[in-house]
Amino acid sequence: MAFSASDLAQMRFAVSPMWEVGASFRLLSSGAADPVHRRWLEQVRPRVAASGLGRGWLAELVPASGYVPDFLNPAPPGPAPSLAEELTTILATPADRVRRDLDHLGRHRGGMGTRLRSLYADPQARLVRVVEEIETYWELALAPYWARLRTVLDADVLHRARQAAELGAGHLINDLHPLVSWDDNVLRLVRRKRTMSRDTAGAGLLLIPSAFKGSGLSTRVAPPDPPQLAYRARGVGTLWERRPATGTAAVSAVLGRTRTVLLTELETPATTTELAHRTGISMAGVSQNLTALRKAGFVSAHRAGRSVLYARTSVAESVLSACQ
Repeated sequence: MAFSASDLAQMRFAVSPMWEVGASFRLLSSGAADPVHRRWLEQVRPRVAASGLGRGWLAELVPASGYVPDFLNPAPPGPAPSLAEELTTILATPADRVRRDLDHLGRHRGGMGTRLRSLYADPQARLVRVVEEIETYWELALAPYWARLRTVLDADVLHRARQAAELGAGHLINDLHPLVSWDDNVLRLVRRKRTMSRDTAGAGLLLIPSAFKGSGLSTRVAPPDPPQLAYRARGVGTLWERRPATGTAAVSAVLGRTRTVLLTELETPATTTELAHRTGISMAGVSQNLTALRKAGFVSAHRAGRSVLYARTSVAESVLSACQ
């Protein structure tokens, strides 16, 4: 694809919640025992199975392999849109765009199921249902881990921005992935099934690091948006490693021992019952202290069926990391 200095000037990075939704759901539905994401899969698979999401809208829209409708990955308007912002854009997708993407998906899958046919017939009404299911999946599978995921994704962007500043944007592109290169104003993607051209792609380039992306590349080409290129972020291999609970004495002096213990245990998101079982703290004590931690911005709460999962926020992660 022609890729001029003007396109290079419009190249940017973005962290996209929807790219993580699609890639993580694909990993879950594939049944693969991915060694990198093993801890996450062990925790999330039972929740998703119990929710019935494996038989819902996402199961039809995001197959275990192959094409995913482009309208599910709208061009991020900024460097880090919220899930709510991306879902608002999805809800505003024109009906003809939805149908065009579904036609393409149907050709890949050999037809459309009942849900996809209903979405095709009435995109405006059915997209509301799709978005509701995405929100449910987000709360079950990604929101409790988002602080940790964002740390890895932001670190990737920072590394590559420094690369561009020190070695140039051309070096950044050529170092991004073995399947992509830029030379003589031409951007080449090896093994891409469909050729990209300026007739089928907007100006510039959006680079999307993903924690759940496989080893290959994913592209989205939907003019007038710039083409999107999603790749596996650096550092994903350490994403779920257990972090040593050292240096917590300083935190205990400020927050108290009980709250520090709970924050340490929340390296893995957990319910009140699970935390009481792990720590020996009474249910009432766990609940009271989680409420205080949540009000202070150290803990977030996420609905998982009839239970509530608590997770450390980026604030808590920063405090604990600073004391290690």
